[in-house]
Amino acid sequence: MHQHPKQYLKDAAVVDNSWQLVAAESESLPAGDILVPVNYWQANQQQLADHSGNVGVWIDSHEEIEEFAGSIAALPVIAINFPKFVDGRGFSVARLLRERYGYIGEIRAVGQFIRDQLFMMQRCGFNAFQFDSEIDLAAACKSLNDFSDAYQVAVDQPEPLFKRHR
Repeated sequence: MHQHPKQYLKDAAVVDNSWQLVAAESESLPAGDILVPVNYWQANQQQLADHSGNVGVWIDSHEEIEEFAGSIAALPVIAINFPKFVDGRGFSVARLLRERYGYIGEIRAVGQFIRDQLFMMQRCGFNAFQFDSEIDLAAACKSLNDFSDAYQVAVDQPEPLFKRHR
């Protein structure tokens, strides 16, 4: 999870990654753009305001975001960590950030997720994907368009299919 891949997917394109994930137990902060654990951010906002780069947070998919969602809504990046690929709670976290809290910045998936999940993750509000393993990002990007339409409502389509096709 704490790798710093050179590139990731953002807004359906392969882009360079300037952000470093900082571990919860990290002693010092690296220079540049950083993603820190949300509890570290809450406890050190004053120190982080003077940081040399941009600051975002990462949260684990099991964390209850209601207690801090309002305070992180102005950050440029919120990363949601998937500790194992069968954990779907991060999908709900992304939807809450977009729909309930009106977050418009980057929601980045990090950790254990797979290419087959990208289409649904995008529908839930993710617009960035940072893979733990080396994969063909251009090929993975095509997964975002695996389906031309969806039956269910989601962040990207609030109206169900039966109302759109009359």
